Amino acid sequence: MSWLVTALVAVSAAASAPAYKVEVSAGRDYQVSDLPYRLTIKASELVDAKAKPPKYEPFCGKAKLDGLVKIEAETPSPLTTTDRFCGSITLDSVKVTGDQVRVSVGEGTAMVIATYSPKLRRVPGILSIIAPLIAIILALALRNALFALLAGVWVGALVINGYNPLIASMRTFDTYLADSMGSRNHAAVIMFTMALGGMVGIITRSGGTRALVDAIAKRASTRRSGMLTAYIAGIVVFFDDYANCLLVGNSVRPFSDKMRVSREKLSYLVDSTAAPVSTLALISTWVGFQVGLLEKLPAKESGYELFLGMLPYSFYSLFTIGFVFFICWTMRDFGPMLKAERRAFHKGQVLRPGAKPLMDPELTEMQAAQPSGGHWITAVLPVVSIVVLVMVGLYYSGRAALGDQASGASLRAIVGKADSYAVLLWASFGGSLIAMAIGLAKKSMSAAEAVEAWLAGAKAMAMAIFILVLAWTLGDICKNYLMTGPWLISQVNPSPKLLPVITFVISAVIALATGSSFSTMAIVIPIAGPLVWAATGNDLVAATATDWTVRYATLAAVLSGAVFGDHCSPISDTTIMSSMSSASDHVDHVRTQMPYAFVCAGVAALVGFLPAGYGVSPWLTLPIGLAVLFAIVRFYGKRVDA
Repeated sequence: MSWLVTALVAVSAAASAPAYKVEVSAGRDYQVSDLPYRLTIKASELVDAKAKPPKYEPFCGKAKLDGLVKIEAETPSPLTTTDRFCGSITLDSVKVTGDQVRVSVGEGTAMVIATYSPKLRRVPGILSIIAPLIAIILALALRNALFALLAGVWVGALVINGYNPLIASMRTFDTYLADSMGSRNHAAVIMFTMALGGMVGIITRSGGTRALVDAIAKRASTRRSGMLTAYIAGIVVFFDDYANCLLVGNSVRPFSDKMRVSREKLSYLVDSTAAPVSTLALISTWVGFQVGLLEKLPAKESGYELFLGMLPYSFYSLFTIGFVFFICWTMRDFGPMLKAERRAFHKGQVLRPGAKPLMDPELTEMQAAQPSGGHWITAVLPVVSIVVLVMVGLYYSGRAALGDQASGASLRAIVGKADSYAVLLWASFGGSLIAMAIGLAKKSMSAAEAVEAWLAGAKAMAMAIFILVLAWTLGDICKNYLMTGPWLISQVNPSPKLLPVITFVISAVIALATGSSFSTMAIVIPIAGPLVWAATGNDLVAATATDWTVRYATLAAVLSGAVFGDHCSPISDTTIMSSMSSASDHVDHVRTQMPYAFVCAGVAALVGFLPAGYGVSPWLTLPIGLAVLFAIVRFYGKRVDA
């Protein structure tokens, strides 16, 4: 429950001075460690004292505050007045300095003062990471992502709800899962996923998938060409990580299966060319979000100029893209991926015996309605149409959002304002309709068979969607209730030289725990940005080359750390989507990808971010890092066919 203090001054009907009613409440009945919290002020003004009961209307104006500070970038500053509001206002990231805060409304003799004394249950900061930690450990130990995520959500609910197991169980389903399902963006991703699955079902049923595999096999008949096809496709679909994951995996999987490439390897190729490519692309659905965060930093440069300056320092993303190419070209692997690849190559088992792929076998094993009647164009045109529809849709949506400002806007600004979730829905359902139209036009299936195939493809995504919803729920609990990211950040205070590498590690841990790159960037950039500017001197004109190296490297470390943590997190949405589109066992994907991610992260930290803290240019460390990664693959990795 929220602690509530109400102050009321009652006046007689004859009195000329107005009366006010003021309420002050905390957003929750607990406080994580010593982190700031949220206060809500509600104020109403007496307009008819003769009415029974007296009539109040929302107060419009400002309230005076005493005993309250606002925490920005870990720095407290006194908060003495609110912005103008009508009815209520919420104050984020505040703390009461003494025993109580005083809120004053009105002037002179009509002034009302409400006092609020925080009496919040204290949650130890270490418990803010217990829920994601349990989910990750159980997922890796039991190889059951569904149970592990549900357990993590329940443990988070247990901490939030005063350690009451019954209330935690109730809130898990009626609040946290329901809220996650109710999000417009989440609903759009679910529909996009189902529509794409339906499109794949139609393509497969019409014989397009088999015809495409046969056509590719005539020109690319080796495992290397199969892996490089996935790699190049991942780079080409650069504009959105969701579209990348779902398009590339579904398109390449039939061919990679024929080339005996394990599903673990395919999901790694898909995952490692999704977010790393999107976060580096000059025009993508990521850029608008990233630039928006950078615009708020204390720099004279624009957010996009800062973004361009950061690109050479995005060591993890750049090293991962290079590492994936080395793996594909040399056909060498190590660790659990080597075991998976040798199983696929020697035994023809693209999945581990007992694996639970995130796609119903009804779709992966679906046969064409007319085995000899398919044509590769049936598979290619719908996929190409989705790419075209996404690009055109982003432009249209962005211009519509900008309105009158669209005429002079740059392409980056237009794409940054686009509603990517709506665009993905247009494209996925458009692709489904185009696939159906082609199938009917070529008479490779009947209308009834087309609808049946679409429904079968959509249904095949059910398990992946369940896991995706649980991952979103756990991420929301960590971000909005347990304050996992802010607590982790509050535990460190590095020197300027170590800021890039420390920021990289912290961002990775937050992304690992929350499963969201975007949440990690939104949490860390507003803190790390002002911190590194203050540490390197706020006089931008006098900033040295070393100062700018540290600044760019620290900001880029947030993006790189977010992507690295995502790659290691079984609760990451893009990691789940990579498993889904590749029809891989999700836990097997995480287990085989994690060693490769740690290798790239280790080189990024030691060869990239650590030297950058001392002013070393990325143009020197980038080739060194790539050479180190090639040496690891060449001399530590082993041939799959050996």
